[in-house]
Amino acid sequence: MNELAEIKKNELAVASENGQIGELLKPLIREIHLFDSYIAGTTHLKDQTVLDAITIGDKLTLQREDNKFDSNAILILAPDGRKVGYVPEKDNLIFARLMDAGKMLSAQIKNIDIKGSFRKISIGIFLVDF
Repeated sequence: MNELAEIKKNELAVASENGQIGELLKPLIREIHLFDSYIAGTTHLKDQTVLDAITIGDKLTLQREDNKFDSNAILILAPDGRKVGYVPEKDNLIFARLMDAGKMLSAQIKNIDIKGSFRKISIGIFLVDF
């Protein structure tokens, strides 16, 4: 007699035999966290000002790129569309396959660690589920 009942937007619960709202199953989220990584290639940017414009929490766009050095290259773009860098080559194979299969991925800045003139920008990579 368990039934699924909608209790709030984007949440499901199980209704028990006596009709009470039971254990919360899962929130229905639109983004699924896949992996944590960092942004590669920031030291090679022509426009370094983009690094001053991004902050922790920013959503970044991932886009496949035709690249002669890496057939699985995934470009990372700032919210304003400027190039920030790449998903590291060591991490990009599965993400490239997902994107080539029509899946949409995004990233979010988790941390920015500044050491001298170098910035290590940590990101989370997400599958965007519609």
